[in-house]
Amino acid sequence: MRLALGTIGFGTAVSADDTFAILDRFTEAGGTMVDTANNYPFWVDGCTGDESEQVIGAWLAARGNRDQVVLSTKAGARPTVPGDRTMGSIEGLSAPAIAKAVEGSLTRLRTDYIDVYWSHIDDASVPLEESLGAFGTLAEAGTIRRLGASNMRTWRLERARNLSAAHGWIAYSHLQLRHTYLRPRPMTTLAESAHVLAGDETLEYAAAEKIELWAYNTLMSGSYTRADRPLPESYDHPGTTRRLAVLHEVAAELGATPGQVVLAWLLADGHVPIVGVTRLAQLEEAVAAAGLKLDPAQKERLDAAA
Repeated sequence: MRLALGTIGFGTAVSADDTFAILDRFTEAGGTMVDTANNYPFWVDGCTGDESEQVIGAWLAARGNRDQVVLSTKAGARPTVPGDRTMGSIEGLSAPAIAKAVEGSLTRLRTDYIDVYWSHIDDASVPLEESLGAFGTLAEAGTIRRLGASNMRTWRLERARNLSAAHGWIAYSHLQLRHTYLRPRPMTTLAESAHVLAGDETLEYAAAEKIELWAYNTLMSGSYTRADRPLPESYDHPGTTRRLAVLHEVAAELGATPGQVVLAWLLADGHVPIVGVTRLAQLEEAVAAAGLKLDPAQKERLDAAA
């Protein structure tokens, strides 16, 4: 099952017992990819950023199934000042910061390797060579298996991959960006300024270079299905109206929810949707979406509207 489980609320908004139940059901259903970060969820009062990794590490230790899980975590955006909610003191991607970050993640996750290690941000204050060389050292030691870039623009990703190739370092093979069926108005500045959208150029580049895209914010916090979760104002334009009409038509034909069709559409394009859940019912809906097949005409209609 090519869904990644988003875990921001695990160990905080989702209790440890419920976290264990969700992870158990996810793996029972065939899921393997678990996505976290070394700062989830530092922005919530009373949280340090340790919580998600810690509860996942406890679950891995309790189940003894580390080798059956594709473990994904991130470095670069953890505050260095306790209680800072502003991103003003984030660790960044210097070589010492990366070395410290990975040791913290390994300890909290109770593992000695990470399957996909992501730069959580694009730290322009540090030369790319320094960050990539540090990741290369981790790869040579077997500490990380694959390298991913989160919230990195295409031209920077291309430059980074060229540098890695020139130096013989591990290269970015994974990309994590905000991507869903709907798109905001062109040139819109998102409220979440640190998020980078997957545009057409990025999608074409990733496909050409065989870079695996992990898409986040896929279900837009429930806005596809919940009346109490209206779409952000930046999505109020004729393209949204057109896309939603087709999305609901296809959902009705398949007897599925619009959110399930969005996930099926992303999967049909070869992407890995990250699905954050807080309840087992949400997980079951996502699992059902992984088995949903769009016929060629339905996929063509969805693409044409987009």
